Amino acid sequence: MPSISDPKNFINRELSWLRFNTRVLNESTKKDLPILERLKFLAIYATNLDEFYMIRVAGLKQLFSAGVIVTGNDEITPLEQLREIRNYLSNEKNILQDNYNSIIQKLEEENLFITDYENLDRDNKKIADEYFFSNILPVSVPIAVNATHPFPHLNNLSFSLAVKLQDEKESGNFKYGMIRIPRVLPRFYQVRDNIYIPVESIVKKHAEEIFPGYTLISSAAFRVTRNADMVIEEEEADDFMMIMEQGLKLRRRGAFVRLEIEENADEDLMKFLNSHMQIFSKDIYEYNIPLNLGALWQITNNKDFSYLTLQPYSPKILPPFSKNESIFKIIAKQDALLLHPYESFDTVTKLLREASKDPNVVSIRTTLYRVEKNSQIIQALIDAANDGKQVTVMVELKARFDEENNLHWAKALEQAGAHVIYGIPGFKIHAKVAQVIRQESGVLKFYMHLGTGNYNASTAKIYTDVSLLTCRDTFAKDTTTFFHILSGFSKNKKLTDLKMSPTQIKPKLISLINAEAKMGKDGYIILKMNALVDTDVIKALYNASKAGTKIDLIVRGICCLRPNIEGLSETIKVKSIIGKYLEHARVFYFKNSEPTLFISSADCMPRNLERRLELMTPIYEKSLQEKLFEMLKLQITDNSLSWNLRHDGEYAKVEKGKDKTINNQVILEEYMNKIYKTMKKDTSSSKAEHLARKLFKES
Repeated sequence: MPSISDPKNFINRELSWLRFNTRVLNESTKKDLPILERLKFLAIYATNLDEFYMIRVAGLKQLFSAGVIVTGNDEITPLEQLREIRNYLSNEKNILQDNYNSIIQKLEEENLFITDYENLDRDNKKIADEYFFSNILPVSVPIAVNATHPFPHLNNLSFSLAVKLQDEKESGNFKYGMIRIPRVLPRFYQVRDNIYIPVESIVKKHAEEIFPGYTLISSAAFRVTRNADMVIEEEEADDFMMIMEQGLKLRRRGAFVRLEIEENADEDLMKFLNSHMQIFSKDIYEYNIPLNLGALWQITNNKDFSYLTLQPYSPKILPPFSKNESIFKIIAKQDALLLHPYESFDTVTKLLREASKDPNVVSIRTTLYRVEKNSQIIQALIDAANDGKQVTVMVELKARFDEENNLHWAKALEQAGAHVIYGIPGFKIHAKVAQVIRQESGVLKFYMHLGTGNYNASTAKIYTDVSLLTCRDTFAKDTTTFFHILSGFSKNKKLTDLKMSPTQIKPKLISLINAEAKMGKDGYIILKMNALVDTDVIKALYNASKAGTKIDLIVRGICCLRPNIEGLSETIKVKSIIGKYLEHARVFYFKNSEPTLFISSADCMPRNLERRLELMTPIYEKSLQEKLFEMLKLQITDNSLSWNLRHDGEYAKVEKGKDKTINNQVILEEYMNKIYKTMKKDTSSSKAEHLARKLFKES
């Protein structure tokens, strides 16, 4: 009988993440996808990989330098993980390059070109030359490196052209330097409506104008990645905002962890660069395609070629929110559950906008983790504060890579008179909750939004998430307690109906899993999340499987559990869904519990369950439970966007064979369109409202 604690029964989290990003890369090979959609997945893959190197690889290097041997239950050492990562990415580099070149060829068939300066005709070269002298030359920074000119500081993900030059008057007297390409320049210069060229190919052509009196011998575009993780010593900070600003400056000076450079670079140039950066040879990646593919969004967003993308879907405002009625009256009548992006996030925005203008509203409280740059929600909070309402906002300044944006909004909210909280020392605040307190007939009435996704209207159009809008009394008490914990001193760290990490969510989840395990073969668990890493949760699931309980896991990214191991996880199936929308909702189903369904801001990872303040919300109303359950069943039966995890840690694409194609994302779009059409035919249609509250049943 396999031991639950055997290291072989756990998949390494870093290698699991790499396989997730490979599934993203695989989307770029799908011939049934429009060609610019395939290009988008290359951009997503590259952006994901940047963050992985900045945070995860950088962290492993620090662990190795510190002499740490074991970091997880899989017992793979940091050095072994680094070797596996480098080998994996080295092998995958060729797949990435082949995919890019294949897509470029297909784009050319559609009269859309991504090419180099040298491949332009005379007229287009002239346009590019004019752009160089008017836009590139004035902002480019020529950098000589010698005894009197030290090697410059290179910011994280900065992009430059290394150059080897020869003095025109002194043969054999080589000079080395670089041309820093500012971020204010677009990654690709659009020569014509249908022609893009990498900006460095123009710079390379005109390098001798940037270094007059020197002949260009060779050049190589390169890009550096630094350790971007920040360790904030909160207890030592009197002003947390100030120390965050200092931390952001330090991030730009983190240790080098990766060098990307164009293929076949001059050997002397390579020696020149690495003599200063000293990057381990296995962390140097040479490419025969443009660097920084994350910038391909610039091209995929070209409206002239929108016919080469998937038909856009417009999120729907459906019953009961389609009525021209106060949102408070609607929520007072019934709880409502929204599935984003199929149902519009505008309803959530409307709650806060209406609250900001309503003279009966006395208080608004919310948490903000990631918000867009031009946020209507932030503006509503500012308007409410300016109007004299009590506004309390928890702005998480430690939201990785959104710190600067959040600093900006925190200052704007404070200036408007809002009470801004920066969290609790040692914990990130990742919960998604808003509370509006309204004076009604001499008493206070509480209206709440509890969700799985951020208060970000932009990402709400591309992330799948769940929102609950409610005025349930028990939730009112819990959300009030939650905000009091955030803003004051409190020894009571527990809620009643809602559950909060780090003290409640993990024990509650394990208790629910164990309760299903006691039901044996009559038990059934469905867990949908972004990542499953927590050892205690995995062990509880193994025990439930050993008891015969059926378990379906829908885990988009990292999964450290091994399914289909005889005597340990035979009843567990794990699938990952990768599609047009980023699967982001956390939904937990337990057949024999009451209630059966919960939504949460938390993934099953130690950081979420032990080092963050998260919320888990029970769904009590039966029609809303049915709606969520049918969504889960639809995803379980999906045979178009799904991958099944095997016991060896690899993923196999789900093949539909002779079965009907089930693309859960397309089906949900079509279903919401159906409700919308029903509603348009008859705005008072009870049928439309019934459909909006209860998803169809997919066999």
